[in-house]
Amino acid sequence: MDALHTTDGATPGIEEPPGRPPGAATLPVDSPSWRPVPDAPRLTAALCELLREVVVVDEHGARRTLQIPAERPLTVFVDKRELVTLMTLGERPELLVLGWLCNQRLVDELREIESVTVDWEVGAAAVRTHRGLADLEAKTATRVVTTGCGQGTVFGDLMAQADAIELPDARHARIDQATLLHILETMRGRDSIHRRAGSVHGCALFAAGELLLAVEDVGRHNAVDTVTGWMALHGVNGADKVLYTTGRLTSEMVLKAARMGVPVVVSRNGVTAMGYEMAQRLGMTLFGRAANRRFLCYSGLERFDAEAPAAGPD
Repeated sequence: MDALHTTDGATPGIEEPPGRPPGAATLPVDSPSWRPVPDAPRLTAALCELLREVVVVDEHGARRTLQIPAERPLTVFVDKRELVTLMTLGERPELLVLGWLCNQRLVDELREIESVTVDWEVGAAAVRTHRGLADLEAKTATRVVTTGCGQGTVFGDLMAQADAIELPDARHARIDQATLLHILETMRGRDSIHRRAGSVHGCALFAAGELLLAVEDVGRHNAVDTVTGWMALHGVNGADKVLYTTGRLTSEMVLKAARMGVPVVVSRNGVTAMGYEMAQRLGMTLFGRAANRRFLCYSGLERFDAEAPAAGPD
């Protein structure tokens, strides 16, 4: 898998304010700046506090001050029509909205969207399209309440959606054990909100072991949607990428990764039966229980170049 070439400088199309309050959302320093695709939507760069301090009392009766993740509602409006309210940390809300629209199959092409404006004072994201979204009523007619934190919702039939996805051939999209272990070590060593305050999930996108983007949110689905939004905005292809998540690999998480075109998914958590079945159906490689130097390959072993076991004593 070859790492993508990067470009330096600010990201056009995203309006960055001159200063950021302490604890406000930032693009991770280890993620390169990428230029948006032509005709990309205009995005605000709404900031919010990611952590807040609270006073707790421990088992010894001592009072302590701790940080906990903030959680706030973000109601998404498309052309003034209310669609959903997402409970989110708010790290990259514009990318979250883009990714949610893509993963719900409400948007076929990014060029359909003119702008995404997030206003935390009213807790709303206003999506403006150029000509409206085609078949919006039909696409939102069937709802499935998922295992997402806060009861996520996906529109349509999950298995039917999977049948339309084709991942790259295992001969060309592979991962070796050294790269997998490097990914686990990279994520273990990162400073993160989870390390400081807990109670969040994280997702990260890798190319040949290089960390491209890392994001955290109160729900694992929000985190992967944000990665999807970043990929869509910058025209990043998933065929040579690896998605890392701290969350369990359910059917919807597997499906979202497949829609991103990512053939290899690594989770610190486990895999559900339906997630496993969908990965088998898609030909996706799933690693679960992956931490430190331990992991389990649940599916797609044909993509994995494992190291030979060490020879024992004669």
